[in-house]
Amino acid sequence: MFYPLTNITAEKHDGFIITNSDGHAITEFTGSLLIKGEPDGSSFPNGSLRMTSAARGYTAWDPTSPAYIKNTANGATLMIPSVFMSWTGESLDKKIPLLRSNAAMDKAARKVLALLGETDIAPLNSSCGAEQEYFLIDKNFAAARPDLLLAGRTLFGAPPAKGQEFDDHYFGAIPDRVQVFMQDFEDQLYRLGIPAKTHHNEVAPAQFEIAPYFEAANVAADHQQLMMTIMKATALKHGFVCLLHEKPFAGINGSGKHVNWSVGNATQGNLLDPGSSPEENLHFLVFCGAVIRGVHLFGPLLRAAIATASNDHRLGANEAPPAIMSVYLGDQLEAVYNDIKAGKASITKDGGLMDLGLSQILPFKRDPGDRNRTSPFAFTGNRFEFRAVGSSQSVSGPLVAMNTILADSLSWIAGRLETELAAGKEVPEAVATVLQEIMDKHGNVVFGGDGYSSEWHEMAVKERGLRNLPTSAEALPVFTEQPVIELFTSTGVLSALELESRYEVYAEQYINSIVVEAKLVIDLGKTVIYPAALSYLTELGANYDAAAKFGVELDTTTATTIATEAKALLATITALEGELPKHDFDSIAAHLEHGAKVIRPLMDQARAHADALELELADDAWPLPKYREMLYLR
Repeated sequence: MFYPLTNITAEKHDGFIITNSDGHAITEFTGSLLIKGEPDGSSFPNGSLRMTSAARGYTAWDPTSPAYIKNTANGATLMIPSVFMSWTGESLDKKIPLLRSNAAMDKAARKVLALLGETDIAPLNSSCGAEQEYFLIDKNFAAARPDLLLAGRTLFGAPPAKGQEFDDHYFGAIPDRVQVFMQDFEDQLYRLGIPAKTHHNEVAPAQFEIAPYFEAANVAADHQQLMMTIMKATALKHGFVCLLHEKPFAGINGSGKHVNWSVGNATQGNLLDPGSSPEENLHFLVFCGAVIRGVHLFGPLLRAAIATASNDHRLGANEAPPAIMSVYLGDQLEAVYNDIKAGKASITKDGGLMDLGLSQILPFKRDPGDRNRTSPFAFTGNRFEFRAVGSSQSVSGPLVAMNTILADSLSWIAGRLETELAAGKEVPEAVATVLQEIMDKHGNVVFGGDGYSSEWHEMAVKERGLRNLPTSAEALPVFTEQPVIELFTSTGVLSALELESRYEVYAEQYINSIVVEAKLVIDLGKTVIYPAALSYLTELGANYDAAAKFGVELDTTTATTIATEAKALLATITALEGELPKHDFDSIAAHLEHGAKVIRPLMDQARAHADALELELADDAWPLPKYREMLYLR
């Protein structure tokens, strides 16, 4: 099994049957099967690195990620996590860059720790804990919705009378049918060494979340892919369809995958754990400072790493972080770094006790800082939480970006520390000087307020110089910018050619997603919704005529509305049909912009007319399952 640039897992099944010298068939498992496999490299997304006339690709076993046995009705299969590369050596997968980024981070971190006086330094690794959100709907409803089956989201659908406004689904009682699914799903995960830590109802109706334990980033990425595969298969067994799209239903919260990320080793521990006195914890201050610098310099890269057509529906709404990358530290840490910037000593304030004054409830220690759900990149006690990652994404891409910008910042810090120490400064003084420089140059990225507010959006861009990239069409070209190319090539994580290929692949995926959705809007609009509207309009006309025979004049407002909206729907679809075939663009960026600024708005217009029709047609005349039917599980 390997992880091409599709966000899903690929499998190549090889049998152990060979012929011996006597010509008899025997089963034999040799090391050569582990060392090298050979799938076709040109049939996977590759950004012109491979083609039909030069298609050879290789897989190779990654021994740092445990192999496992997958049991199905057909028997047992040994699954071996592998890397995937071209014949010319370029990465065609998500795993190779992740391994490289961790190696780059390890190298830079060791150098910094040595300069801080450490002598026994174990290998460093990044860790990951991904909170996976998802929807479950009855598979019979999904089967009647071609948009859900082919695009993963509803392209039409009027909001139900009740959505999530009562906040009664979040952490509510899990429906029995869903609980049975969850137990089966988690039993399978446990057998594969992926124990779940938490599961619960999420905010939107029919939305849920599962969070496994933290693991080494490479293993966590493999397990996350496996988890999504098992989740979908298990849902079908229980009569559900599992939706991992970031916004399957309009008007209610979409789904994300909060990637909790930290770095550490066996000797120094978690280097993003501030302890009880963060102002005295040099390891933490340096590594957290490195993150601040990295997010400020390469925030647009983090945005590009989560850029998909589906995630665009979620980012920036009051349910997910904005597309502006900022860092939330919490009151305590923000004060510490502000004092460092001002050259003052900082005194940590304890969070104090939470005492409700109830004899039944024992007082407990309160955290020194609050939690900011509007921040895309928030410190949450002993790790950073990248909240903007989409629910259908592989976590590898965001992890690669975070590891790489950390490696770059640590390398810069190491150089500065060497200079300050050579000038005769003691380690604490040298650290303070470097951190002060970081906050002077990069402190603008730290923000503890409401990331949803329009005031922040204006302040971030105009006053702080942060970039706002609301669509993937604006974010993906970041991969072609020179600072990003230099970042990846200098750290050895991706070559310029590999980075260019990823830009081409992700751009093509974005365009293809929008094209598929547009074709569905045209198909469903013309062959399902428009005919249903005309049929009901004809029925209404007959009813008006029948009433008139008895001297009763019925109100024709409904018929007028239906006729108006049906005509507008068809006109919008005609305009969409005219724009969709266009392909002669000067650049990839221009093609992306056409999808975001022309195709998507036309699709939204078509939806508005169709949703208006849904609210006017009789219930039995509407041809598609409605939100009120799909979202409330029975």
